[in-house]
Amino acid sequence: MGHGRGGVGASVVWILIFLGVLVWSGLWPKDRFIWMLEVAPAVIAAFILASTYKRFPLTPLLYWLILIHSVILMVGGHYTYAEVPLFDHIGEIMGWERNNYDKVGHFAQGFIPAMVAREILLRLRVVKGRGWMNFFIVCIALAISAFYELIEWWVAVASGDSSVAFLGTQGYEWDTQSDMCYALVGAIIALMTLGRVHDRQLYRLKRAPVAAP
Repeated sequence: MGHGRGGVGASVVWILIFLGVLVWSGLWPKDRFIWMLEVAPAVIAAFILASTYKRFPLTPLLYWLILIHSVILMVGGHYTYAEVPLFDHIGEIMGWERNNYDKVGHFAQGFIPAMVAREILLRLRVVKGRGWMNFFIVCIALAISAFYELIEWWVAVASGDSSVAFLGTQGYEWDTQSDMCYALVGAIIALMTLGRVHDRQLYRLKRAPVAAP
């Protein structure tokens, strides 16, 4: 978000939005246990961003994408992914048989991690050649999606009744496969649409690639 006056202002706005949505999300959620599970990744990400802000600042694009992903998680945590009211209304209009807010979450689960991976791989010069880099970015996004599905399975086994709300399958037998497909599509679209914008911001960052810790 930058380190100048404008960057400080953007950081304040980012923090206010994050905390505002987090507080709203935590006020009388439908299921407190599910809320904690869904919101935890956003809170962990915020702590990581705060701890790395000075020694490894990210591009403004990436900070805002992470905020958007965090908001998606917090909204899903408040209502549970199967009961977000807006998508109930959209479902009635579109003739859907299920609430598809979870698909937005899984699309973002591919879209945003792909851009995070892109920034890290480029700045640390992990992979030579843009073709191989894009391939590994998509693989990373799919690996994250697959790992999240494993987490859902483990929680389902451990939590019993709460697993229905956390899984959000809504009776759809191919839910896991479709979730990963949405993540795959999200990663590919991110690379196709934001690559040039991201490259310009990386150039303006004017920081030499840092060594791996």
